[in-house]
Amino acid sequence: MVPWEGYVSDETMGTFAPIVLYWVYAGGYQLILHRRPLERYRLHTRAEEEEKNLVSLPAVIRGVLLQQLVQAIVAMILFMVTSDSSTVLVQRPIIVQAFQFLVAMLVMDSWQYFVHRYMHQNKFLYRHIHSQHHRLIVPYAIGALYNHPLEGLLLDTVGGAISFLVSGMTPRTSVFFFCFAVLKTVDDHCGLWLPYNIFQSLFQNNTAYHDVHHQLQGSKFNYSQPFFSIWDRILGTYMPYNLVRRKEGGFEARPLRD
Repeated sequence: MVPWEGYVSDETMGTFAPIVLYWVYAGGYQLILHRRPLERYRLHTRAEEEEKNLVSLPAVIRGVLLQQLVQAIVAMILFMVTSDSSTVLVQRPIIVQAFQFLVAMLVMDSWQYFVHRYMHQNKFLYRHIHSQHHRLIVPYAIGALYNHPLEGLLLDTVGGAISFLVSGMTPRTSVFFFCFAVLKTVDDHCGLWLPYNIFQSLFQNNTAYHDVHHQLQGSKFNYSQPFFSIWDRILGTYMPYNLVRRKEGGFEARPLRD
């Protein structure tokens, strides 16, 4: 039994709940990001954000909305093609759903690592497509899905579809998986190192880890996203870092390689 049962379908929730959650969670971060008490948790100063970022907030919002439009269309098509209206889907036991969750996480990580890495290695793809995301040298939550539309389709939307299909999860399970993936992706770009943040505590691939990738010296490292750092460690693209306090307040994710 889920709260939306009898009101909207699992397929509708799987399509739109992650989008709504993105704006609620990222919007919350955006509201607190510039509050003075939060300055001591920032990974970059406000001055750095204003000086280094090459795109305005309104442009970022438009870019994210475009990606989410494409995402919603693909999700509706995917659910329409894979659903069978003549069959009543029975939810698997929790232990099976947990396994499907883990499989989907590993599949999504694998897809995103290799596509992401190739977009950095191929000069044409980087210059014309992936560099759009790196206009945010100082990441913030709302910009988590700020990508070139083609990258958004290939990296995030297709990656999500493959994760759903390979794991064998039901549309209902996918609601929780895609919402979890959205929360994790937003948190990885939030620009704050917060105490008691469950994502930053449980995952080595977290806000500071991904912040290193957005820095010039880390741009060819720490490709893994959004969950684990497995492929970076296996394939030699892991860049360790120290999280140090800045004199003026806040933290800095300082790479340990030149």
